[in-house]
Formats: sequence, structure tokens, C-alpha cells
Amino acid sequence: MGNAKRATQNDEDYTFVSPVVKYLLFFFNMIFWIISLVLISIGVYSRIVKHETALACLTVDPALILMVVGILMFFITFCGCVGSLRENICLLQTFCIFLTIMFLLQLLAGVLGFVFSDKARGKVTDMFDNAIKHYRDDLDLQNLIDYGQKQFNCCGGISFMDWSKNMYFNCSDDNPSRERCSVPFSCCLHAKEETIINTMCGHGMQALNYLAASAFINTNGCIDILVNWIHSNLFLLGGIALGLTIPQLVGILLSQVLINQIQDQIKLQNYNQQHRSDPWS
Repeated sequence: MGNAKRATQNDEDYTFVSPVVKYLLFFFNMIFWIISLVLISIGVYSRIVKHETALACLTVDPALILMVVGILMFFITFCGCVGSLRENICLLQTFCIFLTIMFLLQLLAGVLGFVFSDKARGKVTDMFDNAIKHYRDDLDLQNLIDYGQKQFNCCGGISFMDWSKNMYFNCSDDNPSRERCSVPFSCCLHAKEETIINTMCGHGMQALNYLAASAFINTNGCIDILVNWIHSNLFLLGGIALGLTIPQLVGILLSQVLINQIQDQIKLQNYNQQHRSDPWS
């Protein structure tokens, strides 16, 4: 009789839930939960410190993108953290489903971008044109464009003449702007020994032809250069894509393992509950 009681007690103490899986998933989500808070904080701070808001250009606002990504990460990792810590199947399933959806969407975007590369290029061109139009309306967007043009030694989307789409740089005769027919200073060619940047170096460049302008600024558009850069750095981009997908796959795997363990534990508890009154059954 004593042995039977001890056996019953051992069954009740036994758990299918592995502490390693449970806390590994918890700390895994905790790291990305902290990252999401940092992204949200940066995005909110960027929006607050702006003196002007380009409401018409919210789709390309870097601060808004950070906030959206941060909020999405916060929700998903919150489900993972609480679900693993409290062994809550509902939250873990929510976490697993959202990660799976994100993984499939990224995979689908990559396939569609490869298959419909021409349409993807057209979409990028439209986004760049929209960004050019709002260049002076959003400081974050302005800094992002300037950084890209300086890094890739390019100017505009297709060519430097794209800057005429901006109301301040427009080359029409009725444009009263002092920047008429100009391009941003980030388009300019700078000597390595140059210590002071002339921010007016792009003044009047759109009034020149390609050959004459090429002596002072980068005349090639950023989109073609970006496409060439992507083609020459496919292994690097593939590694980055793999680095982004591996944490998602790990999260999906760990959450699914923990869900199965919790379900087995529930079955064990139900079994013990049913046979507690009659240990010999």
C-alpha cells in the first residue's frame, strides 16, 4: 500500500514540461521584447522632436516604420514571454501563429520580388519619387536620402534630374525658390581632403547637361546603382535574410515543443485526477 502511494505521488510530481525549453523560450523572447521597446522609444522620440510632420509621406517615414515594427515585435514577444512563463497554450499558439505568418510573408515577398522584379523596381521608383517630393518636409527622411546618396555616390532615382519633382528644386521658370534647378549637397563630388562641405555645391546643376554636371555632382540615379549593389552582394544579403529567419524558426520550434509538453502535462494531470480515488484502477 505504501509503495502504491509513493508511486502515485511520483506520478503527480512528474512533469513533461522541460525547464530548459521553457526558460530558453522566455529569455529568447525577452531579448527581442527589449529590442522592441528600444525601437518604439526611438520612433516616438523621433516623432516628438520633429518641428514639422510630413503627413502626406507617412508611408516612408523612418520614425513611423520603427514604431510599427517595434509595436508588432512587442505584441508578439509579449505573447511569447508570458506564454512560456505561465505555460499558457493560448498565448504560445498566438506567438507561434504570428511568427509563422511573418516567416511566410517574408518568404512570399522574396519570391514575388524575384519573379516580378520589374514591378518591384517600379514600386521602388515610385517610393523614391515620393520621398524626393517630401525631401524638405521631413528631417529624418532628408537625412536618410542624403546618407543613401553619399554612400552609393548617386543622385535622384533614375538621374539627378529627378530632383525637379521637388517643389523647391523644380526647374520651372515660375519657381521662386532659391534652390531652383539645384540638387541636394549629398549629390556633390567632394574631394577627400575637403574638410568644409559646401552645402550650395548643387546650385543650378539641373540647368546643365549630363556631361557638364558630372564634373560637379553624381549624375547617375540611385536605383540602378542599388540594383547593381544587390546583384554583387547576394551572398551578404542572403546571410542577412538567413539571420532574420533563423530566430523566427527557432521561436516557432521552441513554442511548438513547449505547447506539446504542456498538453502532455495536462493529460497526465487529468489522468491522475481520475485515478486518484482508486490507485489500483
